[in-house]
Amino acid sequence: MTRRIGLYPGTFDPITLGHADIIRRGAKLVDWLIIGVTTNPSKNPMFSTEERFAMVEREVENLGLGNVEVLGFNTLLVKFAQQQGASVIIRGLRAVADFEYEYQMAGMNQQLDDDVETVFLMADVSLQPIASKLVKEIALYGGEIGKFVSPAVETEVMARVEKLGRKGDL
Repeated sequence: MTRRIGLYPGTFDPITLGHADIIRRGAKLVDWLIIGVTTNPSKNPMFSTEERFAMVEREVENLGLGNVEVLGFNTLLVKFAQQQGASVIIRGLRAVADFEYEYQMAGMNQQLDDDVETVFLMADVSLQPIASKLVKEIALYGGEIGKFVSPAVETEVMARVEKLGRKGDL
């Protein structure tokens, strides 16, 4: 019997409690789950690829899941999925806007390889508003982010904000 491998890709800049929720739930759907940390310069990353990889690896280890590994990639998603033997791409959805983008991406990925399925997981209701972009923005303007990320991630984000300098009238 072949093992079902899933892939949950993202920039994870930074990894949030919403991401952790999708990882936990996605790990139940497959035999092996790969968290693919990728680059996306258009998202204006706060952390380097190496820093994000280490952050995700630590957070995944803290989840205590035995069937999850973290890998970095900088290639076409479908190509990476093929290289890893993944038959499922897992994507988290927070809102209708996410669905429109993800639906288009799933369609394109299906055109590239119809053996790789995309599975959408709705974010937990309490975690739906969380987005890495907003977490960074809140932190940069001096807001509290502890409700959206783990304590370790909060410490890393706040240290980076101190280095970059806060914004606004503080």
